[in-house]
Amino acid sequence: MKQTFTDDLRLLTMTLPSPLHEAVEALPADELLEIILDLGRTPQARLDRGAVELSNRPIARELLTEVVSALGDFGADNRAGIEGTLHRISALRNRRGEIVGLTLRVGRAMQGTIDLVREYVESGSSLLLLGRPGVGKTTKLREIARVLADEFDRRVVVVDTSNEIAGDGDVPHPAIGRARRMQVPHPNRQHAIMIEAVENHMPEAIIVDEIGTAEEALAARTIAERGVQLIATAHGNSLDNLVMNPTLADLVGGVQTVTLSDEEARFRHSRKSVNERKTSPTFDVVIELTERKAFTVHPDSADAVDQLLMGRTPHGVRFGSIAESTETQPAAPVGPEHEQPTEDPDHPLRIHAHALSRDSVERVIRDMRLDARTVRSPEQADLILTLRSRAADPRILNLVATTGIPLRQVKKNTTAQIRRLLQTTLRENDEWEERFAS
Repeated sequence: MKQTFTDDLRLLTMTLPSPLHEAVEALPADELLEIILDLGRTPQARLDRGAVELSNRPIARELLTEVVSALGDFGADNRAGIEGTLHRISALRNRRGEIVGLTLRVGRAMQGTIDLVREYVESGSSLLLLGRPGVGKTTKLREIARVLADEFDRRVVVVDTSNEIAGDGDVPHPAIGRARRMQVPHPNRQHAIMIEAVENHMPEAIIVDEIGTAEEALAARTIAERGVQLIATAHGNSLDNLVMNPTLADLVGGVQTVTLSDEEARFRHSRKSVNERKTSPTFDVVIELTERKAFTVHPDSADAVDQLLMGRTPHGVRFGSIAESTETQPAAPVGPEHEQPTEDPDHPLRIHAHALSRDSVERVIRDMRLDARTVRSPEQADLILTLRSRAADPRILNLVATTGIPLRQVKKNTTAQIRRLLQTTLRENDEWEERFAS
């Protein structure tokens, strides 16, 4: 998988005094992550493999002043940039507001970093990227913006709070292609600019970095409910971290505590108080970046959250280092249209709810403790459930005729009827009852 990248590194190192400039240029450019300048301490360069001392002389206040004078203005988020580049400079201040430390972070535009999840991007699904700082979330956002705008010809707006996605200055960096960029005047205005982007500029996709507040989570849900594809990152290292975060859990459906009746608790073999997903997730797909070249994709975030709340391990698709040979990788991206039910003998039962409430079907699955999940497309399903009044849908009938996928009908869209139908269906199929029933 070929990757290309540009980083304009020289424009960053030129802000440094000559001895530090030369020390940085002697390092392998493709490994450099950031440069640390703290008052009274020796300067460091942080690489993929660890930190390297750039000098044995502590940083003086005059040196910090010299570097700051070569930069643009610092915003309310204590970040500055270099016009026309993706580099980010962050300041540490003392109690009087004086700068006593700088982090000069290298920004890079890379191509080829999203090839393994390209199917999800192209499908129009809303994607949420999670991971610790430095694993490449923002780099992937840039590439997604470029691919959507240039290769798929979609109307894309980047909401750029710290100019980190599209670079400093009024002209967006070429790394985002033909995507448009809306700058955010203050970090606490990000949620308002997200809504403004939808209302004023008719985007088909919105890219936003670092969703971290309840207002931003609400804005994200508003965007998704208007049918706009949303690609974002959020504070949190993994899906289970996010589920337990009361501020951001709504991004993946939220969590509520439900008190069951005695009869229901006995039926579920559970305690009377259980945690359940509150509503449909804002994001269809969640990608956990564990390191720069390894990640896990949860193609159905609703199912993944439900599995976590039931104490199970979600059925994620894991990808190793993208630098490894193709022999160690899955044969192809596992996008929505690649989820063929016969490929994995141990997969959960895949149910498509046609003209039925997907949330109702998922609630019954949880209640019955089935090893099952819903899927958006009938082509992905092992079983299709539909209303009797909608069973004559030509698309569904043609699919059933050509694939043999079982089709079952209910008269009314109620959890009681859906439960009875699933119980009957499992009893009729001994293999399914043994595999999928708890």
